[in-house]
Amino acid sequence: MTSNPADLTVADYLDSAREMAAAGRPYLAYLLADTAAEQTADPALAQSIRAQFPEPTRRED
Repeated sequence: MTSNPADLTVADYLDSAREMAAAGRPYLAYLLADTAAEQTADPALAQSIRAQFPEPTRRED
């Protein structure tokens, strides 16, 4: 992985999103996946990515 954010690929963001989801960080996973979706030129792929990582609901206590 690179330290320059401009060098990150869609795959890099998706890998990180999966890691965050596995670590119990759903909102961070959502943000990373949304960034990946924004970087792809394929609308169907972007929709698929967003479907895999939906925005978590807020829990108000």
